[in-house]
Amino acid sequence: MHEFLWWAFRSKQMEEKSCMVDAGKRRDEQGVSQLQRAGKCLPPFLSKTYELVDRSGAEHVVSWNEEGTAFVVWLPEDLSQFLLPKYFKHCNFSSFIRQLNTYGFRKSASDRWEFRHEKFQKGKAHLLGEITRRKCEPSIYPSHLKAREKGTVIEDSHLLEENKILQRENSELLLQIARYKALQSELMNSLPQFMASNKKARLLS
Repeated sequence: MHEFLWWAFRSKQMEEKSCMVDAGKRRDEQGVSQLQRAGKCLPPFLSKTYELVDRSGAEHVVSWNEEGTAFVVWLPEDLSQFLLPKYFKHCNFSSFIRQLNTYGFRKSASDRWEFRHEKFQKGKAHLLGEITRRKCEPSIYPSHLKAREKGTVIEDSHLLEENKILQRENSELLLQIARYKALQSELMNSLPQFMASNKKARLLS
């Protein structure tokens, strides 16, 4: 009896949760429709990004944060390979981030790819019409992701320093190898003399 009541309670919870999710999706769809009816031309990038985050069905790749105030790209490689081609017809994660930057999104966490905009929130698609495109804003993604842009090589001081260290270590390794080869050659040259001396000592004994 208790088990039956527990399952009934769980089923009711799941049903209510499903209804809440469906209601949220309907509100988002209605919000986008209202913007369109009001004559507001919603940029495809914003509507597609919202759909990508909210209804892609790949929460392990990209999803809202716990508060629904930002979204997180958990697996950038999978996003580039599977989702970006579906929604944006390209597979360039850096290009996707540049687009976010032009619309005022900012990276809001240092340990993960989390992006935030005050008008881009879960269940509030009607706010998308208030997001405007920016011009010449600083990039929100690290410089090592944009090695080349429009034919210009963007140097990264950390990479250059690391390259210098690797070159120095490589030179030291080559020097050690040369020393070992010289030692090996010296040992090989002295081996016959050592064997002859050892044989002579045995004969004398």
